[in-house]
Amino acid sequence: MNIFSSLPGHIQLRRLASLRSLAIAAQLFALWLAWRVLRLDLSWTPMLFGVAVLAAANLFTLFRLKSARPVTDPEMFAQLAIDVIVLSLLLYYAGGSTNPFISLYLLPLVIAAATLPAFYTWGMAALTTACYSWLMIYHVPLPQKDMEMDSPFNVHVMGMWMDFIISAVVVASFVVWMAKAVRSRDQLLSEVREEILRNERIVALGTQAAGAAHELGTPLSTMAVIINELQHASPDPAELHDNLSLLDEQVRLCRRILDKMMSDAQDSGTSKIQKADEFIADVLDEWQLLQPASQYRYHAEGRAPGISVDVTLRAALMNLLNNAADASEHPIDISSRCENDRFIIEIRDDGPGLSEEVTLKAGSAFFTTKPQGRGLGLFLANATVERLGGMVRLYNREGGGATTEISLPIAGTP
Repeated sequence: MNIFSSLPGHIQLRRLASLRSLAIAAQLFALWLAWRVLRLDLSWTPMLFGVAVLAAANLFTLFRLKSARPVTDPEMFAQLAIDVIVLSLLLYYAGGSTNPFISLYLLPLVIAAATLPAFYTWGMAALTTACYSWLMIYHVPLPQKDMEMDSPFNVHVMGMWMDFIISAVVVASFVVWMAKAVRSRDQLLSEVREEILRNERIVALGTQAAGAAHELGTPLSTMAVIINELQHASPDPAELHDNLSLLDEQVRLCRRILDKMMSDAQDSGTSKIQKADEFIADVLDEWQLLQPASQYRYHAEGRAPGISVDVTLRAALMNLLNNAADASEHPIDISSRCENDRFIIEIRDDGPGLSEEVTLKAGSAFFTTKPQGRGLGLFLANATVERLGGMVRLYNREGGGATTEISLPIAGTP
């Protein structure tokens, strides 16, 4: 399939080409029937020439669909006009308006009404009406044979029956295609609306985080001054001194996080290609500093490709590590591997697993099962990975626990 196959105009023109192929087959069958079964003496040369013109136009249309040039409304109208003109040629040599297949003029009109603006629809109505009216006066009558008195009427009835079958098949096929296109469009619009809503939430959270980072600077500075004064005010018991040292270390860590947040904000939106094993090692080292009580086992399979990373991916992976560590009583297992053009990271815990509610709502904003949680970690992680062309998947493990699978596209060699 070529890369332009999803363009709206190309989709409509491709459907028209498919219907035209059916029409060409039906026309050839009708001509064969008139020649072999009814044994009518018709002007075969111009009629076969008309079918050949329609086949050539369809062949040209198939090559046209490979072009990136948009399919415009005038071009679509011209395509339908070719069908009308060829149909008029065939009917002219086969009885004109007395031919039971005269109602086939309604098919291009139906297609025009479903795919083109009102101006072109009324234009197609005018063209088909003019052709019908012209055939009422100018046409080659059907040849008369020595038949019983009611034989011509029987032939006409048989022709009307075939005309109905052809019209029913074409209209049903076209309506089914249009209904499928409408459903696909509605699904696409729903996904776009959901993505816009998610992006709005992320922007709002980013704004609030920036304000919080600015406001936290002052109390953290005050806490650092007070801790320093308490440490040097008088000789304290060793336990108090150790607690103050730990508190001082945590305050300094908060300061570093805020400084890093402000620095990363300047680099937001930029990404670079880094070796996957180096990126994971950096993330695990930083996560271990923030979560010294959490333990993990890491195993890498195969080569380490390059992946596209930015500051948000680092934060997303740390959120997923925190979720696994919170759910597990033992060290979590982390592994990485390559599958085709994807780099897979799996984080496995031995917790209670995922309930049905968690499976359905995991990744939604403000949904959490933690008593002190806010329901944002997995939501932001999922949004970040999807923005980089990846996917986050959660599923239960056999024997208990859950697995978080992060799939990222391989970006090449760093």
